Amino acid sequence: MTSPIYRRIYAIAQRIPAGKVATYGQIARLADLGRHARQVGYAMHALPANSHVPWHRVVNAKGEISIRSDPFSTEVQKQLLEAEGIIFEKNSKINLHRYGWRTGLGKIR
Repeated sequence: MTSPIYRRIYAIAQRIPAGKVATYGQIARLADLGRHARQVGYAMHALPANSHVPWHRVVNAKGEISIRSDPFSTEVQKQLLEAEGIIFEKNSKINLHRYGWRTGLGKIR
């Protein structure tokens, strides 16, 4: 069973449109978790393989794909984002001003 906090996190992540990204911290703030960005990371890690939550659209505050224990997942995430039209800069970062999700949403409880 998924916790209510994880369900809030997943509901927010599902709103990220294709071609946009959100940061872990941004999702934490929207989920009324304050500065607990790591909680968002834990939730994304807990997703089952067959999930429809667009986990690949969640990046760190620098606009980078967060390093994981499985290096293959980093490449998969990059490929999924590029397939949505997101262009990585030469330093492997995503321009958050260009591709960052501007929600217009308040906190979601």
